[in-house]
Amino acid sequence: MTDFTMSTDADGIATLVWDTPGKSMNVMSLEAFQLLDSLIDQALADDAVKGVILTSGKPDSFAGGMDLNVLAKMKEDAGDEPARGLFEGIMRTHGILRKIELAGMDPKTKKGGKPIAAVLPGTALGIGLEIPLSCHRIFAADNPKAKIGLPEIMVGIFPGAGGTTRLVRKLGAMGASPFLLEGKLSDPKKAKAAGIIDEVSEDPMAAARDWVLSAKDADLVKPWDAKGYKMPGGAPYHPAGFMTFVGASAMVNGKTHGVFPAAKALLSAVYEGALVDFDTALRIEARWFTNVLINPSSSAMIRSLFVNKEALEKGAVRPADVADQRVQKLGVLGAGMMGAGIALVSAQAGIDVVLLDRDIAAAERGKAYTASYMDKGIARKKATPEKKEAMLDRITATADYNDLAGCDLIIEAVFEDPKIKAEVTAAVEAVIGEDCIFASNTSTLPITGLAKASKRPEQFIGIHFFSPVEKMLLVEIIKGKQTGDRAVAKALDFVRQIRKTPIVVNDARFFYANRCIIPYINEGIRMVAEGVAPALIENAAKMLGMPLGPLQLVDETSIDLGAKIARATKAAMGDAYPDGAVDEVIFWMEAQGRLGRKAKAGFYDYDAAGKRTGLSTTVQAQYPQSDDQPSLIDVQHRLLFVQSLEAVRALEEGVLMDIREGDVGAILGWGFAPWSGGPLSWLDMIGAPYAAERCDQLTEAFGDRFACPPLLREMAEKGQSFYGRFAPASKAA
Repeated sequence: MTDFTMSTDADGIATLVWDTPGKSMNVMSLEAFQLLDSLIDQALADDAVKGVILTSGKPDSFAGGMDLNVLAKMKEDAGDEPARGLFEGIMRTHGILRKIELAGMDPKTKKGGKPIAAVLPGTALGIGLEIPLSCHRIFAADNPKAKIGLPEIMVGIFPGAGGTTRLVRKLGAMGASPFLLEGKLSDPKKAKAAGIIDEVSEDPMAAARDWVLSAKDADLVKPWDAKGYKMPGGAPYHPAGFMTFVGASAMVNGKTHGVFPAAKALLSAVYEGALVDFDTALRIEARWFTNVLINPSSSAMIRSLFVNKEALEKGAVRPADVADQRVQKLGVLGAGMMGAGIALVSAQAGIDVVLLDRDIAAAERGKAYTASYMDKGIARKKATPEKKEAMLDRITATADYNDLAGCDLIIEAVFEDPKIKAEVTAAVEAVIGEDCIFASNTSTLPITGLAKASKRPEQFIGIHFFSPVEKMLLVEIIKGKQTGDRAVAKALDFVRQIRKTPIVVNDARFFYANRCIIPYINEGIRMVAEGVAPALIENAAKMLGMPLGPLQLVDETSIDLGAKIARATKAAMGDAYPDGAVDEVIFWMEAQGRLGRKAKAGFYDYDAAGKRTGLSTTVQAQYPQSDDQPSLIDVQHRLLFVQSLEAVRALEEGVLMDIREGDVGAILGWGFAPWSGGPLSWLDMIGAPYAAERCDQLTEAFGDRFACPPLLREMAEKGQSFYGRFAPASKAA
């Protein structure tokens, strides 16, 4: 079998069918591109062929994008000159798509070409849209589930096979910006309304045939190849275009703070490309695309946010010898914000849910959360009243433990108190079947300790959701010392059902995510106590690409929760407790009633509606700023290293079992500098020798929390990297 096949009918229409063997969705490879090129040559040279239709052999999709290994192969094949290899490879791709676009027409008169149409049965992403954009007309099936767009920016690159240049010339810089800079995806009708595709049809193949047989020379000439072409909205030297590019530059830098190289490179390619002819613009796009691919940030983002994330979602760490454990009936204990969110996403996935609380009124309030969520979706035309009713029918609100009979998974989301959790564990186990798996949604309490309340500790596991459940992509699965493989498989299969990304870690206080994010928060608070300007702390974090500065983050999660965690940790650790300086600030704020956003007072001040009005002068009066402020890089390194070193220690201690989970979990769980690919990728980026040296400098200046972990020291001495030493392929070899 081959990726592309071509057949010509009696009307002279050559139908090129893309059907990648063994894949549910077409993915472009180097071999497939070469075959496409040869078949296009064949069609253009054959006098019997009057026109071409390019479509997919997959019933519900056109293509999912490029096989990212293609880019790696281009680098490898170039040897000592990876940039040259990439640039030349990209330009070969441009050549193939430009051949489709010009379709054999006379270069001067633009006549004599053969019409080439693209037919999209469904989803068309990345190269799966860039190829159709080079065709003369795009027809899409009326498939509301289809997604059409260019999502490359989401994994640290940008559309580099002409998609950037073509979409900007088709829609103008302003019209193209949400699709290029935000990776916005649209259904076919919205894509047509935006001007991305040309027709939506119940029978797109018939519509494409009719068009191919009737197309005139003028129908084949793209606007940018026609005489007198002007870019929609104006080019950079046009008054309106000038304002567009000024605004776009401000917007990109405001959102990325300069740490996401792809967005800046994309904008550069668009700006520079708009000043020249189309073919030169393609060369400029290729140059900037090469620039991004050579940047280690893009490799790290692709690895973590695409390759590793997909592997984890497909069960890379699932016990192989356990049968399918998909959940049929779920019990959720506690109908507060977390329990209500778990019930919502589970019902959304088609799972029947029993939502239990201490009284029926509390349980019904938890169920009402789903009703409110669906009402918002209906108002935005993202849902229907029928879907709302179907979801609500799946949720049974109750105060009766007997209603949990028949559940095959229980998730406990009650108050963070071991005694309360032990009580509900015993009450549940009295009514559930012997095969039912019991999970706790605790965010801090060790699973092994909680499992002591269970008769079946091998069936007891942690499933830690992040708030708000319906928005956060990560779920942290925690193995207690006695947790068995079936419980792990059950948790993983459930997380896959609700379409989230799982990581599996071994039990330890704070597990993985919280053990890394708490030091980040604490370092910010510690700097406040030292007299570092709060604005410097917050902006340093945002300039690293962190979604929230540490002070804003603690306001959002609440100061009293921080105080509660501090007291519990101090009681558990005794003299080894390291955060006394942080507690001084937290306990003072707690006593002042400055509990964060919910109290409309924290490190920030808030108006009556709970909107931040600025950093608090009250806090700054209590902890005045020093005259001598630290450098930006010192503040940033303190914030990055406290998180990254905890990730290394988690790996050292066996809490992390797979480095892929360490990086994916960090980005999806708390937003660790996505441009870096995650904490372990970041340490690889700066190199173990420099990281160890910087640890020593930070330890001398700020304390033992920055002490270089023995594993990192050893790797520095041996010149090793985390992905060189611990990547799954390395372990297999």
